[in-house]
Amino acid sequence: MASDMTFDKEIDTRGLNCPLPILRAKKALADLTSGQVLKVTATDPGSVRDFAAFSKQTGHQLLDSREDNQEFVYFLKKK
Repeated sequence: MASDMTFDKEIDTRGLNCPLPILRAKKALADLTSGQVLKVTATDPGSVRDFAAFSKQTGHQLLDSREDNQEFVYFLKKK
């Protein structure tokens, strides 16, 4: 499970639909310094595709993504 992954900031976007989880993640990443890790929890199944695309477009590294009981957890490393 995700307990082994360390992160610097966590945001909860459960209940929010596209594009809100990405927009919240973008805002949170802006507060971090390069190399720090953001944990995002979401319930939107579309967020899987969205975060993969977001990572490619922005250069922030998607370290891990997992689904657990209808929740999606992402770990993004700021570029």
